[in-house]
Amino acid sequence: MNFEDIKAVQNLLSKPQKIVVVPHKNPDGDAIGSTLALCFYLQSIQQEATVIVPNDFPKFLKWMPGNEQILNFEKHNTQSKEKLQEATLLFTLDFNHLGRTGQMEELLKNLQVPFIMIDHHQNPEDYAHVTYSDVAMSSTCEMVYNFIEYLGGKDEITPEIANCLYTGIMTDTGSFKYPSTTSRTHKIVADLIEKGANNTRIHNLVFDTNTPSRLHILGCALKNMVILEEYGTAYITLSQEELDRYDFKKGDTEGVVNYGLTLDGIRFAVIFIENKEEGIIKISFRSEGDFSVNEFARMYFEGGGHKNAAGGKSNLPMKETITRFIDCLDENKEALLKVAKQVESGDNF
Repeated sequence: MNFEDIKAVQNLLSKPQKIVVVPHKNPDGDAIGSTLALCFYLQSIQQEATVIVPNDFPKFLKWMPGNEQILNFEKHNTQSKEKLQEATLLFTLDFNHLGRTGQMEELLKNLQVPFIMIDHHQNPEDYAHVTYSDVAMSSTCEMVYNFIEYLGGKDEITPEIANCLYTGIMTDTGSFKYPSTTSRTHKIVADLIEKGANNTRIHNLVFDTNTPSRLHILGCALKNMVILEEYGTAYITLSQEELDRYDFKKGDTEGVVNYGLTLDGIRFAVIFIENKEEGIIKISFRSEGDFSVNEFARMYFEGGGHKNAAGGKSNLPMKETITRFIDCLDENKEALLKVAKQVESGDNF
């Protein structure tokens, strides 16, 4: 954040506000962690603050401090709308396009109040009064830590805030293994542990607490994996019938796409998940090296995200979606082979 933005935020927070903090639809650990942490901080400086999520979030995040106070726009529609209509200030976290809020989009667009965006994805929209955008950051939670520090509030970071921020940084960095993890990230994490984040317990709650449905779906997904060695690519499909068979719950497919990247020679991994209710195939992309899945998703599948982690969708049935995907791989074969050679030679170190 630059000096002008910090002063603008300080000016907004110098008087009492009714604040709503909003993450993206289908919120993950970074979205929930950042919104809850910011909400706690705002309340600590005597601001009225509420988190409203567009829809439900995974069970493995519902241990987080303050999660019971979150309003779900789908389930608590009347109360959520009242809070939004009463709001004098909006924070949008972990997304930079109002279309990422699902059913909340039109209501948010019509609100005549200042917006503050905190986000680390590429190509931000210009809807916010203050935009704190940095694609080099590991996570929105790292940015919220910086945001609190910019406002002189590091001493206000409680164990509750520390636990929330640690969760988001841990999940969005793949347990600190992704390239966006910097020395600064580790210094922040160290400070959060000192301030009360229970790192071991958080890891266990997020990654090591499974349900039968989650493990069954993982088994089904791995059985469905297809390896395309000529493209250095592996993809997974999950049909609606398979999800229903194993009693799918939100969050059960979290992280499954990453298994493809554990295979020797695979630098591009994708999962296609059928959602009959929305009439789409939801797609998650992961890559290693210089192959940008953000550009791939934007070009072919109405999506986007980060260089090595992005999402998209297809309105075609599964079979046709896969056929189109393979055609897209063929168009990008040279770039994929270049990345494979870079990784094998160690040029990415």
